[in-house]
Amino acid sequence: MGLIPGILAGLAVGLVVGSVNGALVSLLGIPSFLVTLGMLGIAVGVAQWITASAPQPILNDTFNMLFGSGNFGPIPGLVVWSAIFVALGAVVLNRTKFGRQVLATGGNRNAAEFTGINTKRIKFQVLLISAVAASVAGMLYAGRLQSGRFQWGSGDELSAIAAVILGGTSLFGGFGSIIGTLFGALLIGLINNGLILAGLDSSQQQVVRGAIIILAVALARKK
Repeated sequence: MGLIPGILAGLAVGLVVGSVNGALVSLLGIPSFLVTLGMLGIAVGVAQWITASAPQPILNDTFNMLFGSGNFGPIPGLVVWSAIFVALGAVVLNRTKFGRQVLATGGNRNAAEFTGINTKRIKFQVLLISAVAASVAGMLYAGRLQSGRFQWGSGDELSAIAAVILGGTSLFGGFGSIIGTLFGALLIGLINNGLILAGLDSSQQQVVRGAIIILAVALARKK
């Protein structure tokens, strides 16, 4: 249907998924981890269903250039996208009222509510933003590979969690760092490349990533 409808459709998926996740967490009180894990299974199943498990080639050169395959001058497009999101995320989290409310809600929900923060609204907005960001990441994945497939990104969950933890974000709430997450992601990328160069197969790489997460969480608990 063309470039613009394709981009809007990708963002719309994020909005719908984020709205559902946010409503289930903020209104029904279901733990966010369970909601997002369940939605992961639903989204993968729907994608596999509507595509009949077949990859969908993306033939729009403009889309592929904008989302991953092209360069902005001498700079790779993915680097530009990463810089934009890191800068935006860092400013919002550290320099805005919303960012402070997010950290307060994560640190101690009851205390945040006593200070007048609408924690249900904050949770809804965070899950909505998260899903929209994920939809952009999905389009970057598709643009980079010039095709869409339900399996793209499968297994990256461990790498993403490890990057966040190594970047200094607490899984127990109250503290997070966008810049730290960037360096955590770079470190995980180096580790992944090292595992490949070491000749480890995909199953062994998953074991190492899982071990990194457990070790990082254990060290965080001691601080």
